[in-house]
Amino acid sequence: MGDVAKDLAAGTVGGAAQLICGHPFDTIKVKLQSQPAPLPGQLPKYSGAFDAVKQTLAAEGPRGLYKGMGAPLATVAAFNAVLFTVRGQMETLVRSHPGAPLTVNEQVVCGAGAGVSVSILACPTELIKCRLQAQSALAGSGTATVAVKYGGPMDVARHVLRSEGGMRGLFKGLVPTMGREIPGNAIMFGVYEALKQKFAGGTDTSGLSRGSLIVAGGLAGASFWFFVYPTDVIKSVIQVDDYRNPKFSGSFDAFRKIRASEGLKGLYKGFGPAMARSVPANAACFLAYEMTRSALG
Repeated sequence: MGDVAKDLAAGTVGGAAQLICGHPFDTIKVKLQSQPAPLPGQLPKYSGAFDAVKQTLAAEGPRGLYKGMGAPLATVAAFNAVLFTVRGQMETLVRSHPGAPLTVNEQVVCGAGAGVSVSILACPTELIKCRLQAQSALAGSGTATVAVKYGGPMDVARHVLRSEGGMRGLFKGLVPTMGREIPGNAIMFGVYEALKQKFAGGTDTSGLSRGSLIVAGGLAGASFWFFVYPTDVIKSVIQVDDYRNPKFSGSFDAFRKIRASEGLKGLYKGFGPAMARSVPANAACFLAYEMTRSALG
């Protein structure tokens, strides 16, 4: 089996592990991000992450925490296969000679290159996922988008293609998606490599224990969200915005309006669930990837 096929297979397994561990946290994150700002004198729909969990379980049951999972599950193989395969090919390009270990800076470059590729796939997938996750959070806001009750991922895709500009509608939010994926993956893979080399005491990280890989993967994932989280908030509000009566004209407009109405804290709505998700989800992803890649030789 060639290196590309090995990265494809290992990336697929890693992505599945990440999704299963992290999706409930992601659902709460999106609900908090997309709930409308309360009117003066009114309380927000959710007072925080635990309240969002409680209301979701009461209204929708445990299945509500996995709402919108169909879209990423259907594409998780492609997403993570692309991410790890492009990263692997970038590693081949930047190596000084075959088999040479990469520096942390070189892994940053590889991560950024992988981020460019996955942005194209992530944007429509994220739009579908966010629409499904945000429905209950936006209920009662009176927007046309929320008035549509989506039956599932394919229903969202059909509605967007039919009523929101065709294929262009599925790529709404591409700019902030790239603003998240490119620097986020650059940071994540750089931190992951730096921690592995730290734990290994050198550039040969092949003998690291599973515990070390779990810690490195979890902290690397946390670094992704820590540095790019406001961009993710902007992406989410744009992707669930009403097509016919939009609140935001673009990414910079969304940034200005969120900051004006909610302050800087508005750019960090859902930050707690995102960070809580990032550690176990990415620990599972990197561990599953490394174990599968090692098993394949």
